[in-house]
Amino acid sequence: MIRELVVTFYDRVLRDPELGPIFHKAVSGRWSEHLAVMVDFWSSIALRTARYSGKPQAAHMGLDLTPELFARWLDLFAGTAREILKPDVAEFFIERARRIAESLQIGLGIGPKALRLP
Repeated sequence: MIRELVVTFYDRVLRDPELGPIFHKAVSGRWSEHLAVMVDFWSSIALRTARYSGKPQAAHMGLDLTPELFARWLDLFAGTAREILKPDVAEFFIERARRIAESLQIGLGIGPKALRLP
């Protein structure tokens, strides 16, 4: 289930005119590795498997991300989750994705809740 969600979602991300170029640049030549990491990440989030040990903040630094791109990412994720998963499971994943996006934006210093140091 998690693998299907990840593969389907990131296929849509790659084809998205706004998100695709960012992901093509960031993950160029390592796509299957990225998908495996994302399956581990979501497995750790949803099933508490502890399979993910990466550093998401560091992975997203320098990608010229904006709150609007995060909103686009969340829209695609929510649509994919609702299409593939049972409603209660989809909402679980969507809520976690929202929290993750908010946390990343805060850590990257972008978005309405970003911590801005003087």
